[in-house]
Amino acid sequence: MITGKNYIGNQLSASGNKTYTTFNPQTNQENNVVFTEATSEEIDQAVLLATEAFTSYKSISNEQKAAFLNAIADEILALGDRLIETYCSESGLPQGRAMGERGRTMGQLRSFAELVLEGSWVEASIDTAQPDRVPMPKPDLRKMNIPLGPVVVFGASNFPLAYSTAGGDTAAALAAGCPVLVKSHPMHAGTGELVASAIIKAAKDTGMPNGVFSNLNSSGIKVGQQLVAHPKVKAVGFTGSIRGGRALYDLAAKRPEPIPVFAEMGSVNPVVLLPKALENRAAAIAKTYAQSITLGTGQFCTNPGLILGIKGVALTKFINVLATEIVAVDPGCMLHPNILGAYEANKEKAISQEGLTLAAHYQNDVANNYAKQAIATVTGTTFLANPQLHQEVFGPYSIVVQCDDAGQLEQLILQLEGQLTGTIIADKNETADYPKVIAAVQNRVGRIIFNGVPTGVEVCPSMVHGGPYPASTDSRFTAVGVNSIARWVRPFSYQDWPNELLPLELKNENPLGILRLVNNKKTTDKI
Repeated sequence: MITGKNYIGNQLSASGNKTYTTFNPQTNQENNVVFTEATSEEIDQAVLLATEAFTSYKSISNEQKAAFLNAIADEILALGDRLIETYCSESGLPQGRAMGERGRTMGQLRSFAELVLEGSWVEASIDTAQPDRVPMPKPDLRKMNIPLGPVVVFGASNFPLAYSTAGGDTAAALAAGCPVLVKSHPMHAGTGELVASAIIKAAKDTGMPNGVFSNLNSSGIKVGQQLVAHPKVKAVGFTGSIRGGRALYDLAAKRPEPIPVFAEMGSVNPVVLLPKALENRAAAIAKTYAQSITLGTGQFCTNPGLILGIKGVALTKFINVLATEIVAVDPGCMLHPNILGAYEANKEKAISQEGLTLAAHYQNDVANNYAKQAIATVTGTTFLANPQLHQEVFGPYSIVVQCDDAGQLEQLILQLEGQLTGTIIADKNETADYPKVIAAVQNRVGRIIFNGVPTGVEVCPSMVHGGPYPASTDSRFTAVGVNSIARWVRPFSYQDWPNELLPLELKNENPLGILRLVNNKKTTDKI
């Protein structure tokens, strides 16, 4: 057996006695690496190193930070086939998905490198003094964003690379100037250790302080709880279930010094089918959504788990075509037997509810850990009366709700919990007839899609990946794109400080050449 270890800063460590293995869902066997869960002593050591690293890392130059982030991307690529093979063996996902996710992870790191190198992300704001102002003199005030401190990042089960060890949360926190402590996900600990080795090598090669990054293994919740409760930790990033995210949020709130938890959690991502669109292209829409619902075996937080329409011949046709198309899709492997078990249990709980009709359910035999997709349908009245039907079923499942009219459709949307996405399927000019429905969707989501599918999250500045609770714990922020850096900083003002003592971003000379708000005017000029 091979032994997997924790990265406590730059050093490998495996001093504990609690071990576990990862699992290959395709072969239905445990992998041959034994991982050692981090001890309380290792956790304390990692947090202490991160705290010490913060004293210098928070103020390193933009060029150094950008070099570090780019070096991480380079080192991840240098891991080569070993990373791809480990990813596949721990997730059951295909090689193409692994390579695409690796590219996305590297792209995120490089986009944050560009952001910090340009420098304007600190949102520098300067209001110069007016000593002669009557009746009271005005002081010189200068504001910018500064990093919070050590950040804990939890790896996500469904994205071993892009939302895990060197994923978006880690990249954003490092870009902000915050050391990162990753609580590795137990389902892909080997992938996490390889990526951690790349981060540590990049840190050493670019002269980053020891402790700027640590990777801690855990088979359960204890290590994560200890990290969130540690008094030196200043913020938390989490992608996962509502239950897990809310538990961390509550734990952080109960600390003597409460800290923010930025959790991206559950979502059913409602899709609204307007009548004219269904009348003209019900079959085409159904075929598109059969593919979206089963993409990645439904293991995306943006999976369309709820489809809403107004009852009639066109909606019936849509349901019939969707039912036919979805069972024609080859079933896929889920990430882990536990995730498959949860899917089957939640699916059975949903379809056993009174008033629900099963429109399609894959019936053929499947391999171990492969999921059987399903489509259910229900009336709007039944859906409104049963909150259980509103809950996410993580996997290739969706429910079609047949509303009586536009009024019930609006009422139903308003009763939904917060969501990551909402989608409007409409013909040209049709939305003008449903302004209240559109407004209701906007009120419930972080991103609204027109004539598309919610699956797929583009990494760019205009993306919002978040939404009203429980889609996320704070709808003011995104978990994807360079603007996600705002989660790991706080605004800070200097009053009447001598120019020579100010940070470069706030000096009169503007030596970094960044865009600043000076006396209510955006400019790159000197003062």
